[in-house]
Amino acid sequence: MSHPDCRLNLRPLGTPRGVSSVVGPHGVGASPGDKKSKNKSIRGKKKSIFETYMSKEDISEGLKRGTLIQGILRINPKKFHEAFIPSPDGDRDIFIDGVVARNRALNGDLVVVKLLPEEQWKVIKPESNDKETEGAYELDLPEELCGSHPPQQSVKGCNDSPDVIIEAQFDDSDSEDGHGNTQNVLVDSVKKLSVCVHDKGKEDSDTPVTKDESTSMSQDPRALPEKSLQRSAKVVYILEKKHSRAATGFLKLLADKNSELFRKYALFSPSDHRVPRIYVPLKDCPQDFVTRPKDYANTLFICRIVDWKEDSNFALGQLAKSLGQAGEIEPETEGILTEYGVDFSDFSSEVLDCLPQGLPWTIPPEEFSKRRDLRKDCIFTIDPSTARDLDDALSCKPLADVAMTFFCQTLKHETRNCAHGPVLSVQVVPMLPRLLCEELCSLHPMTDKLTFSVIWTLTPEGKILCEWFGRTIIRSCTKLSYEHAQSMIESPTEKIPEKELPPISPEHTSEEVHRAVLNLHGIAKELRKQRFVDGALRLDQLKLAFTLDHETGLPQGCHIYEYRDSNKLVEEFMLLANMAVAHKTHRTFPERALLRRHPPPQTKMLNDLVEFCEQMGLPMDFSSAGALNKSLTETFGDDKYSLARKEVLTNMCSRPMQMALYFCSGVLQDQTQFRHYALNVPLYTHFTSPIRRFADVLVHRFLAAALGYGELPDLEPEALQKQADHCNDRRMASKRVQELSTGLFFAILVKESGPLESEAMVLGVLNQAFDVLVLRYGVQKRVYCNALPLRSHHFQKVGKKPELTLIWEPEDTEQEPVQQVVTIFSLVEVVLQAETAALKYSAVLKRPGTDGLLGLQDKEEPDAGGPEA
Repeated sequence: MSHPDCRLNLRPLGTPRGVSSVVGPHGVGASPGDKKSKNKSIRGKKKSIFETYMSKEDISEGLKRGTLIQGILRINPKKFHEAFIPSPDGDRDIFIDGVVARNRALNGDLVVVKLLPEEQWKVIKPESNDKETEGAYELDLPEELCGSHPPQQSVKGCNDSPDVIIEAQFDDSDSEDGHGNTQNVLVDSVKKLSVCVHDKGKEDSDTPVTKDESTSMSQDPRALPEKSLQRSAKVVYILEKKHSRAATGFLKLLADKNSELFRKYALFSPSDHRVPRIYVPLKDCPQDFVTRPKDYANTLFICRIVDWKEDSNFALGQLAKSLGQAGEIEPETEGILTEYGVDFSDFSSEVLDCLPQGLPWTIPPEEFSKRRDLRKDCIFTIDPSTARDLDDALSCKPLADVAMTFFCQTLKHETRNCAHGPVLSVQVVPMLPRLLCEELCSLHPMTDKLTFSVIWTLTPEGKILCEWFGRTIIRSCTKLSYEHAQSMIESPTEKIPEKELPPISPEHTSEEVHRAVLNLHGIAKELRKQRFVDGALRLDQLKLAFTLDHETGLPQGCHIYEYRDSNKLVEEFMLLANMAVAHKTHRTFPERALLRRHPPPQTKMLNDLVEFCEQMGLPMDFSSAGALNKSLTETFGDDKYSLARKEVLTNMCSRPMQMALYFCSGVLQDQTQFRHYALNVPLYTHFTSPIRRFADVLVHRFLAAALGYGELPDLEPEALQKQADHCNDRRMASKRVQELSTGLFFAILVKESGPLESEAMVLGVLNQAFDVLVLRYGVQKRVYCNALPLRSHHFQKVGKKPELTLIWEPEDTEQEPVQQVVTIFSLVEVVLQAETAALKYSAVLKRPGTDGLLGLQDKEEPDAGGPEA
């Protein structure tokens, strides 16, 4: 297996491109505008709303003594007065109640909190489910759980076709964490397993938030059993401002026209209500904004927070840019990228001047004597049909040996810099200049390329007999798509017509490529089978592929992406290469290997899931990754209802899963923490995507040093860990951007082509609403009773199972009301319909007994599958 080896140093090893400062102008932990004079006693000074942050010395001492706790702040996107940080012991999250207790920290910040006195802890009513106490987890499924090389941006069809297929991608590499690519569109809400809370319906984010009854603190907590309390805290310091402090939103005039503020500031209202409202100077606003504010009512702006003083409810900011009209793809996408700190600007001339100026670039003659020459081998790439950054290639040939062994190789281009390139539903934001990632480092066919290779001698059963790492030169003979490889796998004895295949170099034949694909497929099946025998976990979740209009770029339809044998073939060899490189670099540099670990599921959430499955009579074994995988595989049948239940339970099982993390081996003392839970292996890393991930670039450098090709990178364990932390942050930002991009496209699809109808399965029941997984599209939505034409509804628990009875208002006065019982795993019919607000859509329940598609009788149903254009 080979990977690109582009040996061009664009910049010294350090902070990769796109890193945003996490320190304000006045230092970490300080409000940017704080000055010593601020604390002087001034006559008439406004009373502080927020507490002054503790000193660095006190923070350090408190963390050492255990009187303070640090963690990543998560703010509930549905109830933005609620925030949480993980408990260090893996138990129930620590609750942070309200904006004041958050003390100006934003979602994703690394904060230090101090526990409140016990009488101020959150009271959890017996009928409330713990899912209300855990905060809104955005699913952090590692891609190793989800499938290797999930679909990238994939444009299908000829130029004269009116349509384009775009395949939504959530992670861009091997399925390390067992999650089969999380389809968590816009992360609608905390997904309840079994909930009874006093939910009043949708919250209006522009109105004051009142705490619901399940979070009441009026009762004396000391009189309650310990189980009924959730530890609560307040933020006393911001260790790292991981949030970009940028937001998209809308401009409004201040309400009080007679105030002094009205003459100086406008009010910026962020679309993400987890971000505070912001005062922006009128001089930053359009010249006619004050006289014609309605002209800008639907204009999307970007604003950056520059200060948030202790005595102000609102932050101070600078208007950075007018994006365009809300609801349109380009401004919305730019807003998403900016909010998550993704640098999508052009590379500087200083960087571009480092690249070869005269093309075509040729390999320097001295490289041929330093490398193993594989140019005559039958080597090829397998990627999405429109991929331009081809960073891995495969080869396989039988050896004349009694054991009938195979000589397999994974070849990887070695690049030399940056962080992480997210793949959106409409574009790729490259990590490297396009000349590098799409030309010089991309393994295009019939072109000599420098690569890093892992070569194995294997038996047909996938047993490794010999392993070799080294720098090579290859010449790929063809660029196969997943569809090409799949057709070869499905037609093992038939010759694939030349017109159905891409060009193949004259030194090789289509039959030779076909045989190699079949050999790789045979070994991959054995490797995969053995991985699951050895205890690996995979959580396959639904992923969307969009059909785009060729001219407008708007989504015309979508379908669930099918993960097939050709995808699995590539995945297995990516995993094998990554594990091999992890062991090699760790053996050589036990204190300075860049590895990737996947911690076990969060204890409290896993225990909740175990209890839920017991209540539902599901024989699930959560004792290990392998046991869980076996349960999911064997518990459910193949009929439609069983498959839907499996889909819902898979979704639930993903909730306790933690994020996989890059780390330096010298920083963690306990090697049991190195393990990768989903893969169930002791060591793992990322080597296979150096064009798209900075972590892989670092791993290439360490592997090169391990093989004696160069010096060990001058990074002590602590410095390498900082690089790993940065890679983790950028990877998470990339993941969120991809999810939001997919959500954006689906919302536009509902607006343009909806209403859309689908079967759905209930995955959580509340007293006035219920959550569903929409099976046709893989999205999760909440259905509110007050949005349905009901005469009444009634919530109860049958045993421990929540149940919502709906009494439908008759369509005809002579008819009797129809009763419908909704409980977890109920199959229902839902209709997704656009709301008046830009790019928002809701789910409503279809009335029982009605035929046809609601709202679609006179419309052509949008494409939800079938042949790709």
